[in-house]
Amino acid sequence: MVFVGKAGSILIPELPYARTGAERLRGLRLLHPHLTADGVSAEDLMDMLFLRLDAVIALCVSPKGNPVQWQSAHLLPHRAADKPYHVERPLPWDRTEACFAATAAILETELARDAAAAPRATPDASHALLVSVASSPQTVQERNLDELAALAGTAGLTVTGRIIQRVKQINANLILGKGKVAELEVQALQSGSAMLVLDGELTPAQLHNLSDITERKVIDRTQLILDIFAQHAVTKTGKLQVELAQLRYTQPRIVGKNRAMDRLMGGIGGRGPGETKLETDRRRCRERTTHIRKELEQIHRQRSLTRNRRSQKGLPSAALVGYTNAGKTTLLNMLTHSRCLVQNKLFATLDTTARRMRFPSMREIIIADTVGFIRNLPNELREAFRGTLEELEYADILIHVADASHPDLLQQISAVESILSEMEVRPIPRLLVFNKWDQVSPTTKAGLADAFAHALPVSAKNGEGLALLPEHIERLLTRRQDTQYPHAE
Repeated sequence: MVFVGKAGSILIPELPYARTGAERLRGLRLLHPHLTADGVSAEDLMDMLFLRLDAVIALCVSPKGNPVQWQSAHLLPHRAADKPYHVERPLPWDRTEACFAATAAILETELARDAAAAPRATPDASHALLVSVASSPQTVQERNLDELAALAGTAGLTVTGRIIQRVKQINANLILGKGKVAELEVQALQSGSAMLVLDGELTPAQLHNLSDITERKVIDRTQLILDIFAQHAVTKTGKLQVELAQLRYTQPRIVGKNRAMDRLMGGIGGRGPGETKLETDRRRCRERTTHIRKELEQIHRQRSLTRNRRSQKGLPSAALVGYTNAGKTTLLNMLTHSRCLVQNKLFATLDTTARRMRFPSMREIIIADTVGFIRNLPNELREAFRGTLEELEYADILIHVADASHPDLLQQISAVESILSEMEVRPIPRLLVFNKWDQVSPTTKAGLADAFAHALPVSAKNGEGLALLPEHIERLLTRRQDTQYPHAE
């Protein structure tokens, strides 16, 4: 087969998949003339990796078209070297002593041994590579990948590696450069990873194009968070909210991936062009979204009645807010002597939990535990969990719980305040609580005490400082009531 392309690129058509086993090569060699003095390029190696070619040969020619030298490369067994390929040194064009057929036969034998001796080398659906492509500094990308790794662990994935690429501008079509895609594929082959998790949210075009290049499953940060929410949803409300968020995310990304998407619906009442399967899927998605919205509106009205009865009894309310895994549920259990589920995972709490707490002055207050926040909270989640976060709109005070032991404490506090500002929560008194104070070093404690003199340090685990928390809450409630109902002169 001869494929003729342009000077900068050659389009390789779809090849038959008769030989696609993990221990077999494709049975094809690629001879690629280069119009420059360069040998085998990264794109050549990427084609060899993706297509599992027997070999790639780069033939360099002079500006006049005369042959100069040639260079070949072939794949290697996974245990043979750090890289899954070997690149030969360039040779003069007339020294072509090479036996590619014998080399391919030996490679297939070694690949078969690898597949039999180390089945873990095959891609594992639970193994994932983390990828960050942004214009942020590398230290920021590292911190973001640390959080993404925690999300992946919560979702049940095993992180096998990470790749960082700093760019001036994000590629609107592919997000990654071709060289990085080749490096990504090499690392995925070596680690046996079947999934790529990208930090940030991919556009439908980027997701489609990247999935076409690599045979691995590609998801972004938003999709990973949605998967975690789907695993942790227990109540009917939580499941409906998760499904709504998934539908909002999926609808613009429904694309045809096979010929079945091009089939037309005919039959009685459907003559003519009809409706494609792709359009049918989108229509059903819209119908299901409308149905879920109606159910959530009904639940919203029921909750409004509950809050009205609560307000008629004169019971004030407080809402626990904060970054995910800051210890809000543990704090609620200690204050109200409850036994709500506590896990050292991100987004362990999805549904609103309300409990009563009695003050020393024999007053009572309703404390509600809400879903945790996270940086760059996806719009799909913010819209779908309106019913959960509506407790913030009706609360008398907000208790902002922050993890004082986290290295990104300041960034987490800023992210929570930014989300509250975007949600346009009405101005109400707020109390900043530094949780996990027992895990903070003395030097850090002194710095935080100077920077946040109004914050209350506590430890929900061992009870340190919890005796002062009810006093601070009661003081804020009294101040708020005095502001709303000032004494007559």
